Amino acid sequence: MSFPLLTATAVVPAVGAIATAALPAAKRTAAKWLALLFSLITFALALVVAFRFDPGAKSPYQLTESHAWIPDFGVRYELGVDGIAVALIALTALLIPFIILAGWHDADPLEEATPNRRWRPTHGFFALILAVEAMVVISFEATDVFLFYIFFEAMLIPMYFLIGGFGDRAGADGEEQAAGRRSYAAVKFLLYNLAGGLIMLAAVIGLYAVTADQLGGGTFSLQQIVEARAAGKLDIAAGTERLLFLGFFFAFAVKAPLWPLHTWLPGAMGESTAPVAVLITAVVDKVGTFAMLRFCLQLFPEASSWATPAILVLALISIVYGALLAVAQRDIKRLIAYASISHFGFIILGIFAMTSQGQGGATLYMVNHGISTAALMLVAGFLISRRGSRLIADYGGVQKVAPVLAGTFLIGGLATLSLPGLAPFVSEFLVLVGTFTRYPVIGIIATFGIVLAALYVLVLYQRTMTGPVKAEVTGMPDLRVRELVVVAPLIALLIFLGVYPKPLTDIVNPAVDHTLSVVDKRDPKPTVQVNAVPGGGRHGHAANDQDVEAAK
Repeated sequence: MSFPLLTATAVVPAVGAIATAALPAAKRTAAKWLALLFSLITFALALVVAFRFDPGAKSPYQLTESHAWIPDFGVRYELGVDGIAVALIALTALLIPFIILAGWHDADPLEEATPNRRWRPTHGFFALILAVEAMVVISFEATDVFLFYIFFEAMLIPMYFLIGGFGDRAGADGEEQAAGRRSYAAVKFLLYNLAGGLIMLAAVIGLYAVTADQLGGGTFSLQQIVEARAAGKLDIAAGTERLLFLGFFFAFAVKAPLWPLHTWLPGAMGESTAPVAVLITAVVDKVGTFAMLRFCLQLFPEASSWATPAILVLALISIVYGALLAVAQRDIKRLIAYASISHFGFIILGIFAMTSQGQGGATLYMVNHGISTAALMLVAGFLISRRGSRLIADYGGVQKVAPVLAGTFLIGGLATLSLPGLAPFVSEFLVLVGTFTRYPVIGIIATFGIVLAALYVLVLYQRTMTGPVKAEVTGMPDLRVRELVVVAPLIALLIFLGVYPKPLTDIVNPAVDHTLSVVDKRDPKPTVQVNAVPGGGRHGHAANDQDVEAAK
C-alpha cells in the first residue's frame, strides 16, 4: 500500500492541534513553538503533494485514497486532488505558519484580568488554528460529498471560538460593549453558515436518493456520479437538479461570501485579531468558491448553466457594492473585509463565466487574493497593535516614523487594487477577459470595481501613512524581525507570481479544462470584423473561416 500522503497532510495539523491543546496552560511558549512546528511539517507535506502531482496526467484526480466508511449508506473515505485543490492546499499550508507567527502574542494573558477580558489560554488559540487547517485541507481533498460536508460544517466550531474567544483587543479596554460585539460577530458567523449547511444537508440527502433510485444503490462519490451521468446511467430531472443545485450553491455562497449573504463577514473580520481575520478570508472562505467549481458545476451541469445569469448579476453586485462600502469605511479592518467581498465577486464571476480564461483566472484569484489579503491584513494588524485603534482617523504620518511598515502596507494595498506586476493583476485580468468574451456588458461593468479599488486603497494609505505625524504615532516602532519574517515572503510571492504566474497556471489549467468538459462548455469563438480594402472585400460583417485565417 502506498503512503497515504493526502491523509497525512490533513492528519498532521489535527495531531498538532491535539498536542498543543494538551500542554499545560503555563507552557505558553512551548505551545507556540509546537504549533509552528506542526504547521511547517504540514507545509512540507503540501509541497510533496505539489511535486508529486502531474498536471499532464489523464486522470482528473491523483494521489487518490478510497476506503469503505459507512457502506450501508454508500459513504466512502475518498480523497483525491486536481490542480485546483493542489494550489489551494499549498496556499493554506503556506499561510498557517505566517498566521501563527503574526499571532504570536495575540492570546497572551492580560496584565489585569476583568470579567469581560478573560482570555483563553494561549495553547487553545494555536490549537484551534491547527484544527481549522486540518479541516480545510481535507475539504479540498474530499471527493465524497458526504465526507466533504462533514468537514465543511465542522470547521465552523473552532472558527466560532477563535472569533468570540480571542477577539481583537484594540480599543476593547475591558468594556462589556466590546465583549458583546465579539460575541455577536461570532454568533452571526455561526448562524449564517449553519443555516447554509443545513440547506446543503437536505440537498446531499436528495442527491443520495436520486442515485439510489437510478443506480441501484445510493452513492456520494463525485467521480462515480459524474461518470454515471456521462454514460447516460444517471439522468436527473431538470427540476430536481435545479433544487439540488440551489441547496449546494446557497451553502457555498454564504461561505464565499456572495451578496446578499455576506453580512456576517465584516463583523467577523472586524472583531477578530488580524491573523484570525486572515484565516477567515484567505483560507476558510476559499472552501466556498472551490466547492462551486468541484461540486456545483460537476454534479449539476444543466442547473449550473440555468442559474448562471442570476449568479453573474449577484457577483457583479458584490463587486461594486463591496468596493463602494470599502470606500466609505472608517475602520481599517472592515475596509479590508468589504474589499474582500468585492474580490470574491470577481472570483465567482470568473467561475460562472464558463470560459477557460474566466475559471483559470478565478482559481488564480483564490490563491493571489489569499496572499495579498494576508500581506495587507497582517501589516494592518501590526499597525493596529502599536496604536491600539482600528480607526483610520487615528493615524497620520506613519511613513515618517516607520518607513518599512508603511512600505509593506503600500505593496499589500497595491496588490489589493491589482497593480500590474503584482500577482492579483494576472488573475483579475483573466477573469475580466473570460467574462467579456461571453458576457461583454457584465465584463465592462465589472471593471468599475478596479477603479473603486484604486480609490479605497490609495485613500487608506494617504490618510494613515502620509501627512503630518500625529502625536500618538510619534514613537511608533518599525517592523520587528518576527514581523518581517511574516511579511517579506508574502511580498516576494506577490512580485514573483505577478511577473511569472506560469507555475500556477500549468497546474490549474488542466483541471479547469476538465471542469468545462463536464459542464459541456467551450470557449466562444472570436468574431472578426473585416474592413473594406482597396480592390474589394467585405466590411462590417461577422467573419467566416477564411476571414479568421486572414486575420490570423
